[in-house]
Amino acid sequence: MMEKQDKGMEKLNLYVMGMTCATCARTVEKAISKLPGVKLATVNLATNSAFIILEKPLEFEEIRKAVERVGYGISTEQPEEEERRRHKRVKRNFLLSISFTLPLVILMVLHMLKFHIPYFPWIEIAIGAVVLFVAGFDTFKGAFIAVKHLHSNMDTLISLGAISSWLTAVLHVSGLPVDSFGSIGAMIMAIHLTGRFIESNLRDRAMREIKGLLSLRPREARVIVEGKEEFIPASAVTAGMVVLVKPGERVPADGTIIEGQTSIDESVITGEPMPLEKGVGGIVIGGALNLNGAIKVRIDRPLESSFLSRMMELLKQVQGTRIPIQKIADRITNYFVPTILALATISFVFWYVSFYSLESFLSLLKQIFPWVLLTENRFSFALTCFISTIVIACPCALGLAIPMALLRGTTVASNKGILIKNAEIIQTALTVKYALFDKTGTLTEGKPKVTYYQLPEGELEKVVALERNSAHPLAGAIAGLQDKEDEFVVKDFKEVAGFGVTGEIGNSVYFVGKPEDLKLYEDYISQGKTVVEVRKGNKIIGFFIIEDKIREDTEDAIGSLMEFGVVPVLITGDNRKSAEIVGGKLGFKHIYAELAPEDKVHIIHKFQGEGAKVLMTGDGINDAAALKAADVSISISDGTDLAIENADAVIVKGGLSRIIDFFGVSKSTFRKVKENLVWAFLYNVLAIPLAMIGLINPIFAEVAMALSSITVIVNSLRLK
Repeated sequence: MMEKQDKGMEKLNLYVMGMTCATCARTVEKAISKLPGVKLATVNLATNSAFIILEKPLEFEEIRKAVERVGYGISTEQPEEEERRRHKRVKRNFLLSISFTLPLVILMVLHMLKFHIPYFPWIEIAIGAVVLFVAGFDTFKGAFIAVKHLHSNMDTLISLGAISSWLTAVLHVSGLPVDSFGSIGAMIMAIHLTGRFIESNLRDRAMREIKGLLSLRPREARVIVEGKEEFIPASAVTAGMVVLVKPGERVPADGTIIEGQTSIDESVITGEPMPLEKGVGGIVIGGALNLNGAIKVRIDRPLESSFLSRMMELLKQVQGTRIPIQKIADRITNYFVPTILALATISFVFWYVSFYSLESFLSLLKQIFPWVLLTENRFSFALTCFISTIVIACPCALGLAIPMALLRGTTVASNKGILIKNAEIIQTALTVKYALFDKTGTLTEGKPKVTYYQLPEGELEKVVALERNSAHPLAGAIAGLQDKEDEFVVKDFKEVAGFGVTGEIGNSVYFVGKPEDLKLYEDYISQGKTVVEVRKGNKIIGFFIIEDKIREDTEDAIGSLMEFGVVPVLITGDNRKSAEIVGGKLGFKHIYAELAPEDKVHIIHKFQGEGAKVLMTGDGINDAAALKAADVSISISDGTDLAIENADAVIVKGGLSRIIDFFGVSKSTFRKVKENLVWAFLYNVLAIPLAMIGLINPIFAEVAMALSSITVIVNSLRLK
């Protein structure tokens, strides 16, 4: 799916087929990044997804050819049928390899314990061939694709280690003085396929949320056309249509109730546990369940622009992004496979040349470490060290270290009510010093109500008609004063973010927005109320007094931020008195009021100029630029599309306390990332030299490699 970004940029979510390891993902990423117009390309192995930002238009066909040139496939739609076949194939290969390898391992152990197994090397060859070339066919295919396109991946190491081990059995029965490790070849492939099966389950789990959201979309909608009901596909519903939603049915798209009253269950979408009573004028979300009353809904957004669709896009985006520390890991793993092949070859050559001169030293080592496999033939021992080095270095753990931690972290955040669009903020959040907040709709509920107004007779209807063209919460409060349809046509409507709206009605130009002279309304402002002024031409003809309650959990959230050492800052376009009253109640020490959108950006840049990281939370059009400028930006789900588009994360349920949850999840996730990387790197740093000098035989190497991958996965899943 492609959508427009600011400044002519486009975002593209794609699905990649055929990847098997982190190196595959980096190869695809590099191929896409080289295309003209690509500003950013990230490929996520855990979810087989690619996220691309384009500076100028680029045909999908060009992307497809670039990806296919390096041996992989790509699609604009999630290939669900292909995913099912892939998972079924992975499961079949796993079961086949395990069912053949386990009996072979038992026979190998008995053989090692001096229980004579007739024709055991031939059994190793036969069973190993089934495991390697039938169950492991996809692994060899992945290795072949990599070699064909002049790069290497994890399949390269697995295939080389498995085939080398299996060939020792073939050489052994051929009469050559080589110890047989045919069983190890089958074990390497079986454990690799076990890891592949675990990864497949994790990828499927990662897509469950999106599939769950997709299941909420009704297939059909009951549209009212000339007083009659007609069923059309929900995908064909457009803004302005009126649909009838009966009890037990789901709302086809976002809209406003124009007739009827009912209870709406939005729990699956927003996390709100209790059904909400809604009547005429109530906003309903596409996918919400109508419980007990028939309602007519005027569709405000088509299905593809609905809240549900936007949340699905956010989930897709987070699967394609990475954190800064990943760049370090990528640089290391980019050279990992060829380095290991070189080290294994060096080990083989060294022992083949030096074996006899160091034979006494090896005998001493075997007395200290009984598992050292000491043979009388230098080729056999050199080959053993080569195989051990290849097996122990398989970078499964390294490839899983960051994606699995991020996958788990973003899932936990989603469960807590905050969707992270940009995974980079998980790391950046740990160094945030200032947290900036808009007031209306962010610190407050964003559901302001008109408590008093003063207008000449006959003017209210005109002001309401004008305000219905704006998405601002204050405009919504004024527009909600009347339910009847507009009698007046608004021409040349304009909205200036942070100031107000203008439009021509009849032969007069109306302005509704920020007062020119706040002194005229001091009595109201001193009580923390908001004043919206109405001007007809250049003459003030009236005003509205509007109040907006502070969100219930806001005070606790601001207090917790200060305990974390983060400085909260209030920045608002509202009048200073109102801002100071709200800020004073919440404990803000830094309050900036009466700001234009560009003023908010200047304040952010000022703090960043001090070398500080800045978090910005807002919900309106006038916050969009500030959200874009901040290091970490969070929007509220009921905010404007522009605010959500420019934010790094979106609070989809609950209030500002979710920001505290976000800080907690970020800290826990990054800790898991570091733990996983330390384990993976430390494991390889310690184990590879031991394998090269013969202290780790292929059996131990295979077990250690599998345990390292399992450790990374389990450690990631421990994140709560």
